[in-house]
Amino acid sequence: MIFELPQLPYSKNDLEPVIGSGTIEFHYGKHHQAYVTNLNNLIKGTEFEKMTLEEIVLKSEGAIFNNAAQVWNHTFYFYSLKPNGGGTPKGALAKAIESSFGSFDKFREEFSNAAATLFGSGWAWLVKDNQGKLLIIKESNAGNPLTKDLTPILTFDVWEHAYYLDYQNKRADYISALWGIIDWDVVSARY
Repeated sequence: MIFELPQLPYSKNDLEPVIGSGTIEFHYGKHHQAYVTNLNNLIKGTEFEKMTLEEIVLKSEGAIFNNAAQVWNHTFYFYSLKPNGGGTPKGALAKAIESSFGSFDKFREEFSNAAATLFGSGWAWLVKDNQGKLLIIKESNAGNPLTKDLTPILTFDVWEHAYYLDYQNKRADYISALWGIIDWDVVSARY
C-alpha cells in the first residue's frame, strides 16, 4: 500500500490566528509529508507493505513504527481542528467527560496540564478504555494509544514544530489557544 498525505479539511490559513499558515506549511507540508515519504520508503519489500496504517502502528517497531505512528497521529490531530471551532462537546462525550472528570472545565484543566507538562516532544491524549472510561494520557515521541488497546478521542501535538513559529517557547499559550479550534463534532463521533 502506498500512503499519501491526506488532504486537510481546511485551507492553510483557515486556522489563523491560532495556527498560522506558516506553521501549517511546515508542520503539515514538511513534517507530516516527511513521515509519509519515510514510511513508504521503509515498508517497501517488507511484511508491512500491504498493511493498513493502523495495522503497521500495531505490529511494527523502530523506524517503521515511528513514521507510521507519526502519520497516524498527525492525521488524527489535523482532523480534530476546524476554523471557528471550540466550545464544548455535546451528547454522549459531554456526559462521559462530566462523569470521568467532574466537569468540562476540570477536564480542560487536566488535559491542558498533561499537554503542558509532557517533557520533551509528544502528544497529550483523551482516550477511552475497554470499559468506556475516559482517561488522559501522555505519550512521548511517536507514542500512540492504539498500542495500549485504548481508543483515541482527542490529541494535542506538543512537538515544538506544532507551535514554535506561532508561539516560540510558550507551549501553554498554544495549548490554551487550541481549545478555540477543536472540531467537537468530529471528536464526539470518535467516542
